Amino acid sequence: MTFINKPVQGADQYYPLNEPPIGTLLKEIENPPLLFTPITIRDVTFKNRIFVAPMCQYSSDNGHATDWHLIHIGGFATRGAAAICMEATSVVPEGRISPEDAGLWTDSQMAPLKRIVNFCHAQGTKIGIQLAHAGRKASTLATWVQKQAGMNVRNTAAKEENGWPDDVVGPSPIAWSEHYVQPKELSKEDLVGIEEAFLTAIKRCEEIGCKFFIEIHGAHGYLLSSFVSPLSNIRTDDFGGQSLENRLRWPLQMISRCRAAWSKPLFVRISAHEWAEGPEKGEDGLWKQFGIEQSKIYSGELFKIGVDMVHVSSGGNWYKQHPHVVPGYQMPFAEAIKKAHPTGLVGCVGMITEPQQAESYLQEGKADVIFLAREFMRDPHWPLRAAKALGVPLKAANQYERAW
Repeated sequence: MTFINKPVQGADQYYPLNEPPIGTLLKEIENPPLLFTPITIRDVTFKNRIFVAPMCQYSSDNGHATDWHLIHIGGFATRGAAAICMEATSVVPEGRISPEDAGLWTDSQMAPLKRIVNFCHAQGTKIGIQLAHAGRKASTLATWVQKQAGMNVRNTAAKEENGWPDDVVGPSPIAWSEHYVQPKELSKEDLVGIEEAFLTAIKRCEEIGCKFFIEIHGAHGYLLSSFVSPLSNIRTDDFGGQSLENRLRWPLQMISRCRAAWSKPLFVRISAHEWAEGPEKGEDGLWKQFGIEQSKIYSGELFKIGVDMVHVSSGGNWYKQHPHVVPGYQMPFAEAIKKAHPTGLVGCVGMITEPQQAESYLQEGKADVIFLAREFMRDPHWPLRAAKALGVPLKAANQYERAW
C-alpha cells in the first residue's frame, strides 16, 4: 500500500490536508457542545461557533497588509476557529484610525490580503474583512505611541507623524475629546462618496477571494457609530438630530447598498451602549445617549434590510465612558437584542475567556456565535483548550496533533 501526505487541492502551494478540518469534532457525539456545532448563514456553513473578532494591529504599510498580518491571522487559522474577521480596514485613506491601519482603497492593497485569505482558506478556516471608516476618531496615534506621547496630552497624529488632521470628518463638528481635532461636518455629497468607497471595497473583497462574509464596522465611536448617537450627531438635516429615525437614516442607507452589492453573509458590529452618565432617555422624552433601547430598534432595522448577524459590542463614542467591565459584561446587550429579534443572528463579544462561560451563553439562547479577540492573542489555541474543558475531542492541525 502507498501512503501519501495528501495536499490541499487547489491551494497556491503545498499544505497538508486536514481530515477532518481543524476545529471540528473527531467523532460524532450525542448532544455536543453548541460551541462546536456548525452554523449555516445563508449558504455558508461555519464549522463551529468560535469566531475571531477584529483586532487592530497598527502594523500596515500605507494600508497594505504585511507579513505581521500573515503570521497573526494565519496563526488563528491553524488553531480551530471557524472564522476570522480581519481588523478594521478603511475604505478611504482618511478613514483609517491610525496612519498604520489597514486599507482597501487601492488595488495595490489586494495582493497582500489575497495571500492571507488564500492561506486561511487552505487551512479550512473562513476569513472575512471588517470594512470601516473611523470618522472623527481618524488620524490618531497607534496605542503604544499614544502612551509615549502621554494619553492626556494629545491623540491626533500630526502631518509630520503621517497623520491627516485637516481631513478628519464626522456627522457634526464635535471632537471626540479635547485631545482630538474637531472634525469637518460631512455633506450629503460626501456621504454618497463614502458609500461608493464601501461598494468599491466590497468588489475588491470579492476579487481577492474573500467570499464567505464581510462585516461593516458600526461600533466604537467610528463613523457609523457616531451617526446613530445624539451625543455626536446634532445635524439639523434628515440625517441627524434628536430624531432616532434621522440618526439611523444614513447608516441604514449605506448598509442597504452594501447588502445589495454582496450576496454572502453580511455582519454589522454595533456599540449597543455608550456608557455615558445618566439615562438613555430623559424625563422629557428625549434621547440623551445611545443605549440598548435604541440598539434594539437599530438591530431590527438592520435585520429588515438583510443583515445576517449583529455583532454586539459597546462603548467608544463617549470619551468619559465608564463601562462596568466584568467577565461577559456586554452579554446583557446581546441577550436583549436576541430577545427582541429571536429570528435574527446575534454575536457576542467582550471579556469572554472561559469555555464554560461561552457555552452557557449559547445554551441559554443569549447569542448564536461567540467572538473573542484579546483572549485569542493570549491563547491562540483557545478552541482546543475549550474542547478539552468541555470534554470533547477536537481536530488539531496535523502538525500540532502530537501536542494535544
